[in-house]
Amino acid sequence: MLESKMKWKFADSQNDIPNWDSNRFSPLIKELLFQRGITTREEAEAFVSPDLTQLYSVKLLSDIDKAAERIHRAVNADEKILVYGDYDADGVSSTAIMINTLHELGAHCDYYIPNRFTEGYGPNEEAFRAAYENGYHLIITVDNGIAAVNEAAYAKNLGIDLIITDHHEPQEQLPDAYAIIHPKCSPDYGFKDLAGVGVALKLAECLLGYFPKQLLDFAAIGTIADLVPLTGENRVIAYYGLQALSRSGKPGLKALMKVCGIDGRITEEDIGFSIGPRLNAVGRLQDADLAVHLLLTDVQDEAYQIAERVQSINEERKSIVSTIVKEAEEMTGPVEDQGVIVVAKEGWNQGVLGIVASNLVRKYDRPAIVLSILPEDGVMKGSARSIPTFDLFTNCMKIRDTFTHFGGHSQAAGMTLPIDNFRTLTAELNNLIYQELRTEDFTQEIEVSKSIALPEINEELVEEIRQLAPFGMANPKPVFHLEGVPANTRQIGNNKKHLKMQFRHQNKTLDGIGFGLGDLYYYMTPKTPISVVGELGINEWNGFRKVQIVMQDMKIDEHQLFDHRGKIQPRITPYVQPNNMYTVVCQAKRNEYDFPDNVRCVTYDTDVNSLEETETLFLFDMPTDLKSFKLLLKQLNPTNIHACFQLKDSAFMNVFPSREDFKWLYALLFKRKQINTDKDLPMIMEAKGWTKARIEFMTDVFFDLGFVKIEDGFITINPKPVQKDLAASAVYQERLTKADIEKTLYYSTYEELKTWLSECLEDRGSLKEEVVYGL
Repeated sequence: MLESKMKWKFADSQNDIPNWDSNRFSPLIKELLFQRGITTREEAEAFVSPDLTQLYSVKLLSDIDKAAERIHRAVNADEKILVYGDYDADGVSSTAIMINTLHELGAHCDYYIPNRFTEGYGPNEEAFRAAYENGYHLIITVDNGIAAVNEAAYAKNLGIDLIITDHHEPQEQLPDAYAIIHPKCSPDYGFKDLAGVGVALKLAECLLGYFPKQLLDFAAIGTIADLVPLTGENRVIAYYGLQALSRSGKPGLKALMKVCGIDGRITEEDIGFSIGPRLNAVGRLQDADLAVHLLLTDVQDEAYQIAERVQSINEERKSIVSTIVKEAEEMTGPVEDQGVIVVAKEGWNQGVLGIVASNLVRKYDRPAIVLSILPEDGVMKGSARSIPTFDLFTNCMKIRDTFTHFGGHSQAAGMTLPIDNFRTLTAELNNLIYQELRTEDFTQEIEVSKSIALPEINEELVEEIRQLAPFGMANPKPVFHLEGVPANTRQIGNNKKHLKMQFRHQNKTLDGIGFGLGDLYYYMTPKTPISVVGELGINEWNGFRKVQIVMQDMKIDEHQLFDHRGKIQPRITPYVQPNNMYTVVCQAKRNEYDFPDNVRCVTYDTDVNSLEETETLFLFDMPTDLKSFKLLLKQLNPTNIHACFQLKDSAFMNVFPSREDFKWLYALLFKRKQINTDKDLPMIMEAKGWTKARIEFMTDVFFDLGFVKIEDGFITINPKPVQKDLAASAVYQERLTKADIEKTLYYSTYEELKTWLSECLEDRGSLKEEVVYGL
C-alpha cells in the first residue's frame, strides 16, 4: 500500500452540464469548461476562441491619459526618457516593449535595469540621482515601483516626473508619483491580474494610438513567465502572443529559441520551462542588461552570440541552484515542528534563492524563506515561496516592521531584514501559520478533472484538450486519474530521478513518465494495480509521436508483498521514511543489518500481546512453525510485507529419506550391532550415494526413537527397542515441518506467497481466541 504524496481533489461529477446546441464541443470539453465556471455557449466560444476585442479599453486605467500626455510632450521636446525595468523575464520583456514603443514614437530614450546584488529590486535613490545628473527628467518604471514611496518622493524633490507602471500588490501607502498605471489602482478597470508586461502593453497601445500586435511576442513571454492567472485579458495576450512568437522574426527571439531547441509551434510550456528560465538566469547571476540587449538587437549574428552567452549563464545557474538546495536541505532538519522553513547562509547567491525556496516548498510542503547573509551590511536578503493555503504577503505584512524592504504577493515575496531579526521572523511566521492551518492543510492538493480509462486515451483526445490552452495559473492543464497494472517499470535520467512505466489494455499501450518520482520505483510490486494522476500529452522523438501521461502522483490501495528472498542483506533503507515506525523480525543484532533508529526489532519469541500494529513489516528470519508466524502476522497487521528470508541449509531442497532408506540403514545397524562414524559412514555414502547429512539425519531419528545409542563416535543398536513409527520422532516431524515452512515461505512463487499471506491477514477475526487459547 502506498499513500499519495498529495491530496487528490476530484472535480464534482457534472450531471447538469449545459446541453449547448453546438457540435463544436465534445462532452469532455463541455465538462472541463464547466469546471472552469463557464456555463454558457457564448462564454465557451469566447474562452476557446479568444479575440483581441475582448481586451478592455486602455482608457479605463487610471492616470494613463495623464501619463501618455506627459510622454508625448517629452517626445515632442526631445526630452530624454528613461525606462526603469526589472531583472526578471517579466521586467525584461516589459522594458523591451516600452523601448520599442518609444523608438517608434521617435523618443530620445534609454533603459536602466538595477543590479540585483548591489541595488536590489525596484527604484533606488542612487539610480534616480544618476539619471537626473545625466539629464533625465522623465522616468517610466515597468514591472516595479508601486512600493517605492520614499524613492518617488526623492524623484519629485529632484524635479523628475515619475510614471509608475506595475502590477505587484499595492501597499497601504502609494507613492507620490506623477502617474500610477496599475490595474488594482484603477477602480473602473475590469481585469486586475495583468502582468507587468501587460500593463506596459496597455501604455504602449495608448501611446501609439493602435493595438501593437508586433509586441505580442514580448507580452506572451512576460505574462506566462511571471505566473499570473491565464484568464481574462492574460489569456487573450498569451493566446495571440504565442502565435506571434511562433512566427516572430525578431533576431533575439529567433536566437533564443534556437539555443532552447524550440522549433515550430511555441507553447506555454516552451516559455515556462525554456525561454523564461534563460531570461531570468541572466538577472539572477549578473546585470540583466544582456537579456534586454538580446530582445532589442536587430543584428542576427549578434543575437546568436548573446543567446549562447545566455545559455552558458543558465547552465551555471543550474549548478549554483543544485549546490544551494543541497545545503539548504541539510540545514532544514526535521520539519514536523516547522510551520515555515527559514534558512540562511553567508555566500548564497541572492539571484537564485527564489528557485531554492520553490524546491524546499515542493519537498517539504511548507512555505520557505531562503536568505543570504551580508555581514558587512548587517542584513539578510532573500526570497520566499508559499503553499496555496498560506497567504505569504498578507501574513508578512502583519510583521512588516521585521523587514527593511518587503514586497510580493500571496505565493512569492522578496525581502531584506536585519540579521538580528532572523529569529523573530522565524518565530512570528511560525506562530501565524499555526494559528491559520491544521496539519492536513500543509499537504499539497491536486485538482483532478476526471477519471479516464486507457481505451479512451488517444492523440485526438490530447489535441481536443489543447482547445483550452494556453494553460497556466487559474487555467491548469487538466489532470486525469488512471488505474492499471504497470509493466516495464524502471528508473531513468541522471541519478535515476525519474520513473517510467507502461500501461496496457489488450493491444493498446500508454507510456507513463513521472519526473522526480524515481524514488517510487522501490514501491512497485509485480501485478499490483496502481492509481496515477497526471497530464496527457504527446511525446515526440525522432519523428514519432506517442501519447503519454505525465504522472504527478500515484498511490497503491492494496496490501503489497515485496520479494527480497535469497538476497544477501537486502537494503531496507529505500523503504524507510524518517517519520514512520517499522517492524523487523530478526534474531540478529541491529548493527549487523544497520537498521535505522525508527525500525523496531522483534523475534518469534516476543510476546505478541506487547506488539502494536505496524504499517510495514520486514521478515528476515524464517519461523520454526507456521502457527506462531500467523499469530505474529495477525497481531502486527501490516499493509506492506517485505520477505527478506535467506536459507543456508534447506530442508525442502534436500531429498527426504524414504521409509525404504530407513529400513535399509536400520537393517545394516542391526546386522553390524555397531558402526564407527569416522570409518563406516564414508563406505555407506559411497555404496548408497547418500550425503553425510542424510545419514546423520536418519541416525538422529533412530536415536530420538530409542533405536540406537550414539556415543564417542559410535552408533550402537539398542537390542530391545520399543516399537515406534518414524512419525513419532520429534526430529522426523521437525524436518517435515521445516520443509513445509520453506515450501510455503521460501520456495513458493510470488503469487502463491502473496495469496497465502493475504489469507492469513483476512482471518484476523480469530486473533483474540488464538492469543488466549493458542500459544
